[in-house]
Amino acid sequence: MEKRTEKDAQAYRDYVKRKTPVHCLPLNMAKAFLTGGAICTLGEFVLNYGERMGLEKDVSGGWCCVLLILLSVLLTGFNLYGRIARWGGAGALVPITGFANSVAAPAIEYKKEGQVMGIGCKIFTIAGPVILYGIFTSALLGLIWWIAGETGVIR
Repeated sequence: MEKRTEKDAQAYRDYVKRKTPVHCLPLNMAKAFLTGGAICTLGEFVLNYGERMGLEKDVSGGWCCVLLILLSVLLTGFNLYGRIARWGGAGALVPITGFANSVAAPAIEYKKEGQVMGIGCKIFTIAGPVILYGIFTSALLGLIWWIAGETGVIR
């Protein structure tokens, strides 16, 4: 009886080995670098173009953010951002475009369930934890900064 169990265990290990995807870390890192670099290059182009058109740096930066978010939402709507993210990994998911995608994708996916129970309930499924912990962390760091200022640790 034990022989059969060992044979089953070996068959399972072989099955898992066949089904588990093999990743090449250097290749994945290169793809992420290229994807993130392309997004950042596009952002720098928009930023510099705005400044050349006479906008102040802050205004140009605002336009850069708005245009990158718009591009991300459009690419998500046309089902292209997911392909970019699958190829580029964290290079596409970390910048502001990835955050916009994480809000737009659930809105598109759950649209068929209605405005309230679909989009309203599910839109922040992915982005919600990022927003929550971002606000919590910034409030905590703000409190630490205030205490340090009041106690004279920093001036």
